[in-house]
Amino acid sequence: MPLLESIASPADLKQLDRAALKELCAELRAFIIDSVSRTGGHLASNLGVVELSVALHSVFETPIDRIVWDVGHQTYAHKILTGRRERMHTLRQIDGLSGFPKREESEYDAFVAGHSSTSISAALGMAVAAKLKGEERRVVAVIGDGAMTAGMAFEALNNAGAMDANLLVILNDNDMSISANVGALNSYLTKLLSGRFYNAMRSRGERLLANLPPIYELAKRAEEHVKGMVTPGTLFEEFGFNYLGPIDGHDLDALIPALTNIRQLKGPQFLHVVTKKGKGYELAEANPCLYHGVGKFKIEVGLEAKAAGKPTYTEVFGRWLNDMAAADERLVAITPAMCEGSGMTEFTERFPERYFDVGIAEQHALTFAAGLACEGRKPVVAIYSTFLQRAYDQLIHDVALQNLPVMLAIDRAGLVGADGPTHAGAFDISFLRCIPNMLIATPSDENECRRLLTTAYRHDGPSAVRYPRGVGPGAPIETTLEALPVGKGSVRRISSDQNANKRIAIFAFGSVVAAALQVAESLDATLADMRFVKPIDRELIRELAQSHAALVTVEENVVMGGAGSAVAEVLAELGITLPMLHLGLPDRFVEHGDPAILLTRCGLDAAGIQASIVASVKKILPE
Repeated sequence: MPLLESIASPADLKQLDRAALKELCAELRAFIIDSVSRTGGHLASNLGVVELSVALHSVFETPIDRIVWDVGHQTYAHKILTGRRERMHTLRQIDGLSGFPKREESEYDAFVAGHSSTSISAALGMAVAAKLKGEERRVVAVIGDGAMTAGMAFEALNNAGAMDANLLVILNDNDMSISANVGALNSYLTKLLSGRFYNAMRSRGERLLANLPPIYELAKRAEEHVKGMVTPGTLFEEFGFNYLGPIDGHDLDALIPALTNIRQLKGPQFLHVVTKKGKGYELAEANPCLYHGVGKFKIEVGLEAKAAGKPTYTEVFGRWLNDMAAADERLVAITPAMCEGSGMTEFTERFPERYFDVGIAEQHALTFAAGLACEGRKPVVAIYSTFLQRAYDQLIHDVALQNLPVMLAIDRAGLVGADGPTHAGAFDISFLRCIPNMLIATPSDENECRRLLTTAYRHDGPSAVRYPRGVGPGAPIETTLEALPVGKGSVRRISSDQNANKRIAIFAFGSVVAAALQVAESLDATLADMRFVKPIDRELIRELAQSHAALVTVEENVVMGGAGSAVAEVLAELGITLPMLHLGLPDRFVEHGDPAILLTRCGLDAAGIQASIVASVKKILPE
């Protein structure tokens, strides 16, 4: 029987010797490749942490000891080792395993980590809580895949270094190489520096010299100087951590002794390990970015070229960005570490001097854009809806308050499918429309997206264009850079019913317009593609309210505070009272799965919209 099949929990790892653990790592890596090839998911990052996952669960007493993974897309090995191997075929599928840690899913998942750079803060909280409760528990934060570029990670380091909490931070460094000689030397040094003898002598020396401040300071500087010659850890030492490493993160003979020693140490510890994304799968090693997040694929072939078809909204944005940059030299493009995902690859090649990847630092991205706008540039910030949440204060205080022309190209608006609630763009309409000076556009198809991007870019103030993941209805796309009138919607269908007391008007926003149009055809209703949430088309709302008996709003955003609320506010100001139905995402976090199934479950497909209208609106109107 393969070794992997004998592992039901981390306790089983502790029965294996080092040779068997190495064999297990090979089986685990092959299993991950096979599993992800069947379900899709994050591949390269997970292949890079196989040995680290095995070592952690071998040394620490999980789940009593806590492991907080950051970012959470590197937890597949962790899931497999903690009793979920037989459910991996359901990964990211409807009602299946999440692609990220999930507390409700397993006691081994200490913290949800779909957004990066939260692990040190969370782990510090857990370590302090253990101390307050008098519990002998170790807490580990595994941070990597760019997560250390965010300011929150350094805020946590700064706080943790001042506390006497038993916290281990592991930097999973998969962006730098490590030579064999340096790796061997640093493995030896890490074993030495993490050993009890060295740390006991260090502690005793500190106590002895504490009463002799000049000599103590000299000794401390001498130690830092010696360690600084062979390790890059001065920064982390300055934060108050005991820095160890770097070591080869694929070498169990280095990892296990180091972790075993560190587990006995008190106070904040920092271990630097170097890993290779895509380790063990040649295609992923050669192009870890391409194999970061994948769909289903054939292992022997790898990812095949995408067949030509309808462009995605992301591709529509990418083409528009290049065209607008060619037309306006003031344009600069900013991304918080999502170049490929936001469709900016070609832009980086054509306009490298006007492209800025600020790392996983959404707050900085917005204020950096504000500074550029102050000096006459026209910043376009390409950002996922879910990540924009992290820069809300900067959007209000640094951009909107000063009415600066910073444009947000908001990708992944609405439900995102397999990535689930940590990545869903369910709230942006609600949290954006309450901000003064904002323009918010919601395109309903590919061509409208291009034109609204131009409209927002030319707006003299902060603006946002939100568009969903994937493809649209397939509208022909113009190549010009024509804007649309700001704050004006479009009536796509007018009811033929001559009796105003029976007419229904549907106000649809963005991605749901196509489904709402089907419903309007079926029910002989009027349909307005509103295009803008702010400024909203007050005249169109007044006109349709006066000529219809009931109104329906539809959006792929939470109902509370969303676009439907904006329509209701206009009617209240106009003193118009009509039966209204607001359709949108429910007041709960929508789980992962196929987007079409999720929309059906939320009642936002054509059948669901029609059923809701028939059940709650048509029944109150005269036959």
